[in-house]
Amino acid sequence: MIRPRVIIAALRGGSGKTILSLGLVTAWREKGYCIAPFKKGPDFIDAGWLAFAADRPCYNLDPFLMNEAQILSSFLHRSDGVNLSLIEGNRGLYDGLDLDGCCSTAELARLLKTPVLIIVDVSMTTRTIAAVIKGCQAFDPDLNIAGVILNKVANGRQEALITGAIEKYCGIPVVGSVPKLKENFFPERHMGLVPHQERDRANKAISWAKKTVQENLQLDQIWEIAHGVETIEAVSGDITPEPIVITNHHSPRIGFIRDRAFWFYYPENLEQLERMGAVLVQLDAISDKEMPSLDALYIGGGFPETQAGALADNKTFRDCLRGEIEAGLPVYAECGGFMYLGERLLVNNKSYPMVGALPVEFILQKKPQGHGYTILEVADPNPYYPVGELLRGHEFHYSKPVLTKEKNLKFVLKVDRGHGVDGKRDGICKRNLLATYTHVHAAGNPNWAKGLFSAALERKKTG
Repeated sequence: MIRPRVIIAALRGGSGKTILSLGLVTAWREKGYCIAPFKKGPDFIDAGWLAFAADRPCYNLDPFLMNEAQILSSFLHRSDGVNLSLIEGNRGLYDGLDLDGCCSTAELARLLKTPVLIIVDVSMTTRTIAAVIKGCQAFDPDLNIAGVILNKVANGRQEALITGAIEKYCGIPVVGSVPKLKENFFPERHMGLVPHQERDRANKAISWAKKTVQENLQLDQIWEIAHGVETIEAVSGDITPEPIVITNHHSPRIGFIRDRAFWFYYPENLEQLERMGAVLVQLDAISDKEMPSLDALYIGGGFPETQAGALADNKTFRDCLRGEIEAGLPVYAECGGFMYLGERLLVNNKSYPMVGALPVEFILQKKPQGHGYTILEVADPNPYYPVGELLRGHEFHYSKPVLTKEKNLKFVLKVDRGHGVDGKRDGICKRNLLATYTHVHAAGNPNWAKGLFSAALERKKTG
């Protein structure tokens, strides 16, 4: 089946992939096209910006978290009926987990038979760029490198020399030439771009990206490249878990906190809970004064450290949540949600009280304490996963946990890859609460939704 599509890649991280991807999505939307955005890798922030620009969810495609059938199924389902799918790569084109480039942007491009546009920083160079692109072509002749976008171009002479060299020696077009930009409406901080939820002028930033693309990229040529693609064969099977029969004819109510502090949610995670029959209830830990009646609660990651004061000020909500946890409410918390459930959060030598459901303090550090893919083994009984299951996920946190009372603290996840709480353990379990640093992607692990839904259903039955 035909799915017009293109991957925006680069030679390294920080090359402008996100800004140009946002500009392309916004420029095409302005023309009336429906664009489906995708992000390669486990990223939440870039995906959030892409979803904001496209006005529709951005789905992650990750060869580490998902197998080939799951990636194909997800892409075909989410690209159905749109005019074009744009996939933003991550890091350098061939950067992967091993010498063979496992889980790289190039691997994803081959699997989806998608043409690649490479963004390249041309600062203080000319013909050498053609040699670099030629090397990328020779490195994997099966990869369809369909065009090049020049970035940080100094002047017209440099642009003409590089464009001529690439067309002569590489046989592919230069489809854009972006000058050195004096402004940047997308400031960064410790975990990447500042999320659009915290940007007062997010629409202005998106408009700036659109203007940059319209003035410097060949939109029609890129559109043609994206439409001159191979057919992708459909795959058998489904990425969703088997439904659970609801015997009492009432769906469980599963809450999830989404506000300025907590918004790291893969769309598939929430969608799978809904497909299984859950009624999702959105909460705000900053403005809500109490919790509604729930059968389970899901707290994703985010930036509690940037909203620590606001979270601490909402004492009534924190007290209410702690009481519900003590009463046995099933709660699944990831990373930032884990931090929120501790006793306090220390940021810039200032202490902020949190929920206090777990005997842990979290201290923000200047360097990442855990960053990358994780593999966790379920070592002990818990409400959500069977013992022996292997979980593949991702962690990225600057917080250092300090256990204030380790006695009787139950860790249920053994770290085979990653850092977790202390390099060996993760997943603190207390009653029906499980808190972990790892984010799990439901499209790659459908049992995640089944576990949370089952716990909610049991809670509803027992009341």
